[in-house]
Amino acid sequence: MGKEYEAHIEVTVPAAPEQVWEAIATGPGVSSWYIGRTEIDESTVRTVFGGGAMPASDITAADEPEHFAFRTPTADDGRFQAFEFLVEGREQSGAVLRVVAGGFLPGDDWADEYEAMSYGLELFFATLAEYLNHFAGRAGTPVTVFGPPVDDWTAAWDTLHDTLGLSPSPKAGDIATDGSEVFFANPHTLALRTREGLFRYIRGLNGTMIAAHVIFPPADAAAGRWQAVLDSLPAR
Repeated sequence: MGKEYEAHIEVTVPAAPEQVWEAIATGPGVSSWYIGRTEIDESTVRTVFGGGAMPASDITAADEPEHFAFRTPTADDGRFQAFEFLVEGREQSGAVLRVVAGGFLPGDDWADEYEAMSYGLELFFATLAEYLNHFAGRAGTPVTVFGPPVDDWTAAWDTLHDTLGLSPSPKAGDIATDGSEVFFANPHTLALRTREGLFRYIRGLNGTMIAAHVIFPPADAAAGRWQAVLDSLPAR
């Protein structure tokens, strides 16, 4: 069998169309809200995450600043992923950004991967909007840290929320003890913002909690701080 999927977002942001283009069609821009570190040349989008390379994508449209799209080649089992971004400038200021993410997950065991991917896409869409609302035009440094393996995810999330000074069910607008503000949460992710950056915690398919943050401006010693937070979570 398998699962074909498609996810949409439409958001109005105060950034100019040229700034939106920088965020969606350049390596430093995408690295400032997606996951891991991305490089983009004339034909290809490449992302490295957790020490490994994700499948490279071929650029299928690049009409600056209105339209950018890319997709991975279709694998033998039918798997692929595609992103399309449409940017429309507003008469007064800002821009409307429309994003479509789609693809195909092969096999009969697609359900867990689809659930994790759906929650992840929600997080990345929310992060892109947050970046354009608060950090447009600035290039951040992605920081990725992996915690120990987790058996009890309810306990892990409870410990993380308690460590951050949040309620067991945080929601957008909640303030952590360090002054950071929650801008997104779903069952697999938590995201906060400070003047320093965007801080995301993700339930990884590999069974660990992942800190996938973006720091503005670069902070060389940032990883150690969040490694200590992840190491405090209940482990196997």
